Amino acid sequence: MKTVTEFSRKVVEFPDMGIVMPDGCRLSARVWMPEDAGDDPVPAILEHLPYRKRDGTIFRDQLTHPYFAGHGYASIRVDMRGNGDSEGLMDDEYSEQELQDACDVIAWAASQPWCNGNVGMMGISWGGFNCLQVAAKQPPALKAVISLCSTVDRYADDIHYKGGCLLIENFGWASTMLSYSSRPPDPLLAGDNRWRDLWLTRLENQSFLAPLWLKHQHRDAYWKRGSICEDFSAVKAAVLSIGGWHDGYRNTVSHLASNIEAPVKGIIGPWIHKYPHYAGPKPAIGFLQEALRWWDRWLKGVDTGVESDPAYRAYVMDSVRPARWHPERPGRWVAEQEWPSSNIKTQTVDLIPSTEKPSIVASPQSCGLAGGEYFPFTFGPELPGDQRPDDALSVCFDQSELSQAIDIVGAPEVEVRLSSDRPQANIAIRLCDVHPDGASELISYGVLNLTHRNSHEFPEALVPGETVFARVVLDQCGYRVPPGHHLRVAVSNAYWPAIWPSPEPVRLTLS
Repeated sequence: MKTVTEFSRKVVEFPDMGIVMPDGCRLSARVWMPEDAGDDPVPAILEHLPYRKRDGTIFRDQLTHPYFAGHGYASIRVDMRGNGDSEGLMDDEYSEQELQDACDVIAWAASQPWCNGNVGMMGISWGGFNCLQVAAKQPPALKAVISLCSTVDRYADDIHYKGGCLLIENFGWASTMLSYSSRPPDPLLAGDNRWRDLWLTRLENQSFLAPLWLKHQHRDAYWKRGSICEDFSAVKAAVLSIGGWHDGYRNTVSHLASNIEAPVKGIIGPWIHKYPHYAGPKPAIGFLQEALRWWDRWLKGVDTGVESDPAYRAYVMDSVRPARWHPERPGRWVAEQEWPSSNIKTQTVDLIPSTEKPSIVASPQSCGLAGGEYFPFTFGPELPGDQRPDDALSVCFDQSELSQAIDIVGAPEVEVRLSSDRPQANIAIRLCDVHPDGASELISYGVLNLTHRNSHEFPEALVPGETVFARVVLDQCGYRVPPGHHLRVAVSNAYWPAIWPSPEPVRLTLS
């Protein structure tokens, strides 16, 4: 990857620009801007994160923000309240205080003599979440956002619950955030004595977030707040949504492209949980160039052609041998001018059991070990491996060998009739590409707490022995299955370590 360091406008950097909130709390920002911005004001771009700009995201920031500054923007990377070099305390993710702080930073930036009054907001993961939530609050100066690897539904499509099943990431990420927020500010910025006082205050008041998240196991008001799917029309800023097929947040690009009423475009590639200008598996894209086109149009009023871009650009991955890591995924880009697209045709397939006997699903808890990480972070063995070990612990429905290739783009759905011998049960369904030699590659999967079969807000216990209907929606995917291969639908009632087990061993009967 080539790193550009010379630009049309000379860049200056401010490592610790203080932004004081209305309550007196000082937030620390690392800011890059053109040297002459005071004479020739520029738009501002905000990234508002808890991940410590002095060490946590330092290298990523240096690959991104100076580029925008060199092309005529003030790029502002703020440590959220209670993190890094900022004062205060953080008591939860996406709190009202966090979102209000972002709105106040936007208003502050718009009022600076070096800013032309227009502001954009961007981010990946946490920053992708909060820029959408801030956009729904409609701060007047916010004109555009770029949201990467994010969600529109905090309950159904984050690291806490999936299909009403408790995700193990709930605990891992709570521990990660505890470690981030417990670290001290940089003494070089905070001062010899002040840094220690700020650190001790954090240590004495830091909360472990997992118990709070566990108190809200249904889709209640706690999760609805900040879930922009509650009212997509609240987002008035132009939205560019970007995601990756090997990330945990595969569904958001489609949801935003389908529902946002403001100008919106979507791009999804073969990537893990990374910015796509340095992500893997390859091919990467020129994210900085795409972002600059977006900013120039909505923050400077330059006709860059983004409004004529396809509504939805997706990378359709070719079939590959199962492996825990792929440096590159062969495939091709497809572009749809509208989304949902009339070019996508729904195919319905009946799952026929191999015998006339009822299919009994009673998976051991080890089923799921081939699933990989929930959202891979590193360029290493974190992707799903060969699915045959999990297939052997599941009830599988194999389709006929394909005579011609099929492209699967969208969210597969599986409808099942079943009964349970316990009042609570989970179900996991995987869609796999089976090679001629039997190797099984994961295409997509979905899980469902069967007490949530009708509602995530109002669960209903199963009556043992009573047949019920359930629909399991799998994650969005873009995948080509070649001729000579066949599709497999694998059904289990365990998917460890992705989801927490049912409270008792369960037998499901498919009918």
